[in-house]
Amino acid sequence: MPNKGKADKIEGEATRNKSGFRYKSYLFFKRFCDICSSGLFLLVFSWLYLILAIAVRCSDGGPAIYKHKRLGKNGKIIYLPKFRSMKKNADRLEEILPPEKYAEYMQEYKLDGDPRVTKLGRFLRKTSLDELPNVWSIFKGDLSVVGPRPLMEDEAEKKYGAEKDKLLSVKPGMIGWWAVNGRSNCTYTSGERQKLELYYVDHCSFWFDAKIFFKTIFKVMKRDGAK
Repeated sequence: MPNKGKADKIEGEATRNKSGFRYKSYLFFKRFCDICSSGLFLLVFSWLYLILAIAVRCSDGGPAIYKHKRLGKNGKIIYLPKFRSMKKNADRLEEILPPEKYAEYMQEYKLDGDPRVTKLGRFLRKTSLDELPNVWSIFKGDLSVVGPRPLMEDEAEKKYGAEKDKLLSVKPGMIGWWAVNGRSNCTYTSGERQKLELYYVDHCSFWFDAKIFFKTIFKVMKRDGAK
């Protein structure tokens, strides 16, 4: 039982660290940075939002924005907006996808070569422009700039199990440690995705967030990891 005792000690130390003044100061500063950065971004790039909204709307006549139901901090239900990258009614998975593709989706909650993605949507995803509306969610406080990927309820339950509450103890983010480490290459099946997300929960700090932010900029410029 020594391993269990060591694990309990580490968990106890992590809990104390997250209840202390230093961690609370980090959260305050992080929220301050979220508000300032997202507000400035929305103001400066409002023209880009308008262009992309018109482009998506004109591509097939469907709505420009699609809202995803996700879990926020402590399991709060949030709705995250994105520029629509899929065909209309793409959420009817069992009707649209062949059985093998549906099984693949239920395993990883994403698809390589997703047949529901439009031609414009592939460009938006490759450049991560589809996620720009999430900046509004950061300004509102549903998301942070940096944090674990926001998940669907059944996804969190199936893939994290007993670790779900730990994952949800921090605010989800638009970018994160899993995403910057090659999101399409670190899967649920391998366990790497869960490992990376939970690592962030245990080690989140101002400097770790800064590291993720700058690595993400480099990844986006290389267009690496997104599909």
